[in-house]
Amino acid sequence: MIPHVLPTYNRAPLEFERGEGAWAITADGTRYLDLGAGIAVNVLGHAHPELVAALTAQAGRIWHVSNLYRIPEQEALADLLVAHSFADTVFFTNSGTEAAELAIKMVRKYFDHAGEPDRIEIITFDGAFHGRSTGAIAAAGSEKMVKGFGPLMPGFRHVPFGDLDALRAAISDKTAAVMIEPIQGEGGIRVLPDADLREIRALCDKTGALLVLDEVQSGIGRTGRLFAHEYAGIAPDIMMIAKGIGGGFPLGAVLASERAAAGMVAGSHGSTYGGNPLASAVGTAVMEIVTAPGFLDEVNRKAGALRQKLEALVAAHPAIFEEVRGQGLMLGLKCKIAPAELVTAGYAEHLLTIPAADNTVRLLPPLNITEAEIDEAVQRLDRAAARVAAGAG
Repeated sequence: MIPHVLPTYNRAPLEFERGEGAWAITADGTRYLDLGAGIAVNVLGHAHPELVAALTAQAGRIWHVSNLYRIPEQEALADLLVAHSFADTVFFTNSGTEAAELAIKMVRKYFDHAGEPDRIEIITFDGAFHGRSTGAIAAAGSEKMVKGFGPLMPGFRHVPFGDLDALRAAISDKTAAVMIEPIQGEGGIRVLPDADLREIRALCDKTGALLVLDEVQSGIGRTGRLFAHEYAGIAPDIMMIAKGIGGGFPLGAVLASERAAAGMVAGSHGSTYGGNPLASAVGTAVMEIVTAPGFLDEVNRKAGALRQKLEALVAAHPAIFEEVRGQGLMLGLKCKIAPAELVTAGYAEHLLTIPAADNTVRLLPPLNITEAEIDEAVQRLDRAAARVAAGAG
């Protein structure tokens, strides 16, 4: 008999009753050190008091009115995002997948508005993950996500990640945009070099294509900058965010320049829930904390300490690990074993990590994890690696 909850997840045999900062806690009080943060969502950990206060205060006023009316809380959050980014305008969604859908629509609408309606092709990259809608899986193109779902949305060309020669060869007079993650999350914490991102920006400028960045996982301070593309010193035309912006409350957004958004007029897109008062209140609190003076400096300092300890861990377990990948607190351990083995061994050490493609285990802790918790996390990873080694031996 099919479960009442559709069985599309291979869930771990764990359930949590509450959380405190970097810790997820079961009903019997067992504490798990959470290096997954709900897949890079809980950027300020579990039950952060300022987020709880923002949500509680808003819940006592008004929850939802729909986008038929002005939402002052949404406007305040949009002001913050514009002030701290390249963008001139913001559309709020509930998720990264919805943000990807709008980004695709915005690209096509831009060229239709510009009198080039046949210019619809978007170049994407192998290993990408942009969500699980039919449009987003067509953009990624991996067999794992598209098999069995019938005809896919046309208009995407896929090239190898980081292969600029293949990208140049793929660009044509049909190319509307290049869409890429500065760091592939699901793809295995694969970092696009800054020089490559600058070259992609230059190619888009030369050909008139739009540059669309997917910073759903890498944004909101995760890499030590508010957005990962800032390291390359470039700006996109369109950018998707989600995960961290809500700190655990469902929230996403598309940020765009005025030029890229020119075709998006009243009626061209909409959302019933997107950016409602509850989500916007929490998102504003997240932005105020993450952009406060010194916060990202602390993220970078702790990220450097964690990376140094992980490099030592890799050296101590050469049969288990190959390398450390990533930037800031978006890190990965490239393994010589199946990532699930290390993740499962971590459960025995009361440690939560996340598997990814390319034999990688993701480490995405809250940005406000403490130094003591970093030390404890690496000790638990060390014991988990020893467990795997003992089992293999």
